[in-house]
Amino acid sequence: MEKEIIKEYTNGELVVVWKPKKCIHSKVCVHMLPKVYDPNKRPWITPESTDTSALKSQINACPSGALTYYMKNEKMEENQIKDQCTTDIIVANNGPLKIKGNLQIQLASGEIVTKEGTTGFCRCGVSENKPFCDGSHRKIEFIG
Repeated sequence: MEKEIIKEYTNGELVVVWKPKKCIHSKVCVHMLPKVYDPNKRPWITPESTDTSALKSQINACPSGALTYYMKNEKMEENQIKDQCTTDIIVANNGPLKIKGNLQIQLASGEIVTKEGTTGFCRCGVSENKPFCDGSHRKIEFIG
């Protein structure tokens, strides 16, 4: 099994965690905080460019769950504990089925995959990474 790539970036207070394989390139991060997220720079994430509150808001809006965060030197916040116990399901307009929570998924092959945060599931049928969304719905102009 291929090892998952995980990158971390910090502003000294909050640590941004990026999992590139989960990213569906919706560009929510780039649109919300262009000074923090610049795909043309290395590193492409510079969380020191904004405050912690703005980072939290943006990361919570990430549709794929590729971006998450944790606070340095702090106990888990009450809302983070609540998020671990709640599953939210959102049907994205013309996009994936987004499920937020701690998931255990049995694939058609029988393999068990665990996911944390937000996971996008394909609704268009074109994804090369079924059952997960890879952003292919945009290429075919999926409506649903």
